[in-house]
Amino acid sequence: MLRLGIVGLGEGRSTMSAALKSEKWELKMICDRNEELCKQRAKEFNFKHYTSSYETMLNNPEIDVIGIYTPDHLHAQHIKMALLHNKHVVCTKPLINDLADAAELLKLSNDTGKKVFVGQSSRFFEPMKKQREDFERGEIGELVTVETHYNADHRWFLGKGWSLQDSFKWLYGGLSHPVDLVRWYLPHIEEVMGYGMLSPNGKVGGLKNEDTMHFIFKAVDGRIARVSGAYSGPVQPEIRESEMTCILRGTEGCSQGDYMDLRYAITAKNGEQKLVSFDQKANYYFRFEGRSHHAGEYQNYYEYFADCLQSGKTALPDLREGIGTIAILKAMEESLKLGKPVKIEQVIGGILD
Repeated sequence: MLRLGIVGLGEGRSTMSAALKSEKWELKMICDRNEELCKQRAKEFNFKHYTSSYETMLNNPEIDVIGIYTPDHLHAQHIKMALLHNKHVVCTKPLINDLADAAELLKLSNDTGKKVFVGQSSRFFEPMKKQREDFERGEIGELVTVETHYNADHRWFLGKGWSLQDSFKWLYGGLSHPVDLVRWYLPHIEEVMGYGMLSPNGKVGGLKNEDTMHFIFKAVDGRIARVSGAYSGPVQPEIRESEMTCILRGTEGCSQGDYMDLRYAITAKNGEQKLVSFDQKANYYFRFEGRSHHAGEYQNYYEYFADCLQSGKTALPDLREGIGTIAILKAMEESLKLGKPVKIEQVIGGILD
């Protein structure tokens, strides 16, 4: 059983539930600089071991892995500190916000022998897991193209002061999910092109950056993919369209995984069409406050990471893949500014060589 420490108890709430319910993990300590939040989580989960000092948690010799759920701009420093204290790391997306930190983190991980795993939870949601299984079995034949989107009515974010700052960008906070789904199937993206705009609702609400975006990706082998997101307006009823969708179009079939609806559809290579519901697993995936937290996905990816650590396999997305995804997001941001295609190599240089 692996022993876990969690820093950042907003999103880390889902991780607490995941660890406490898992037979593969033992939660040893939780940490947040807001001591009142520590007390709140301690009471909620009847878990007494908390600290407001990250150093205190890092110095605990009984902890094997640090789960990082702090604000994005702190990720690189918190990963670095965990590696220097000889801990494996699970870090929520987006992995880092500045590629200037990438080379140092890669070197530290290599020198210490400690693994960094990126918590891209959408890969570990039931419909996406089923979609991947069918893809690997060849149910849709050879992959032709991928289409992903994440559209959500997130106008409630406008009530949060930090969402109105120049640093808040839906490109990173939202599109990192569908971008990761594309990379799962087309890992070698060489060029991106996109347009974005600040919607009328976003302008009135005070957003500073684009909240409506459409992108085309081109892979090294010539295949293309589409990534879209819109965040400040009404959405379709969920019976018609999920907030997040991944569509795989193949030579012999087509499949679609939906998130947060527990729904999956496929036209298989034998011509059979199926619509599968996983509603019976709703209580596993959504454990509190409706669908505002997703402990089931977190438990899935923590158990996957545990299995990989114990078997010596590389858990994906790892540090290198996570850095590659950040490079793609940076290239997407540059394309929005320039209004033209941007090659990933222009952004990342030789960091991953």
